[in-house]
Amino acid sequence: MKILVKIGGTLLDSVESRQRLAAEITRTVESGIRVVVVHGGGKQMTRFLASQGIQTDFVNGLRVTTPEVLDAVLKVLAGSVNRELVASFIASGALAVGVTGMDALTTEARQMSEELGFVGKPVRSDPRLLSLLMDNGYLPVVACVAGDSSGQFYNVNADQMAVSVATAIQADKLLFLTDVDGVRGQDNVVYSSITSGECRELIDSDVATGGMRAKLEAAMEGLAAGIGEVVIAPGGINNLISKLVSGKQIGTRLVSAVGVRDHG
Repeated sequence: MKILVKIGGTLLDSVESRQRLAAEITRTVESGIRVVVVHGGGKQMTRFLASQGIQTDFVNGLRVTTPEVLDAVLKVLAGSVNRELVASFIASGALAVGVTGMDALTTEARQMSEELGFVGKPVRSDPRLLSLLMDNGYLPVVACVAGDSSGQFYNVNADQMAVSVATAIQADKLLFLTDVDGVRGQDNVVYSSITSGECRELIDSDVATGGMRAKLEAAMEGLAAGIGEVVIAPGGINNLISKLVSGKQIGTRLVSAVGVRDHG
């Protein structure tokens, strides 16, 4: 089995939760499951930008990326956040290797819009470097920074990056670990499963906004690209990875077909 685990920046903010998740994912790798980790770092980015006095704006949950913000992305996401996460995996016994989408052009991106600046949309991911690492017992830890063939860096939404990489490695499961219980509907109740059509309704009715909107749009792309199972789950639960891998119902499972949905 191959799984992609996307870890949100909030979960990386505390040493305790970073080390707990690293230990859980390491145990999963040791059980013979092939894993790639993709991580964000939005909270850390916001703190760093504020400390530098750099203005930051968002459009539909995506951070407008000026040259100054892009420089910070490389320092924080590809730098300190990635290094600290790799170190947590090493301490747990995993042979973790930190990479970005620019390395071997593992994830190629193009500019999304002039308005967003250096925000990139993943065009394709190349699984070869990640497969080489996994084949030799290493755990790839991918920062959500991509590039293009001219060497231009792009800030990429971590959820979109996760979908692109999961599609390339043909992951059986894509697990979005976040700081919320799952996807909430109009009535504020968490869906145990939800279809792509229902995701679209939540976005169109402004129930899902900001980061959740970006997550749902990425998840729908993942389903459309053929990823077997997409789950949005609260990363604070102990032994979460093994529970999700074994099929336990936690958070919200996104499904492409109608008739396999339940709400509550």
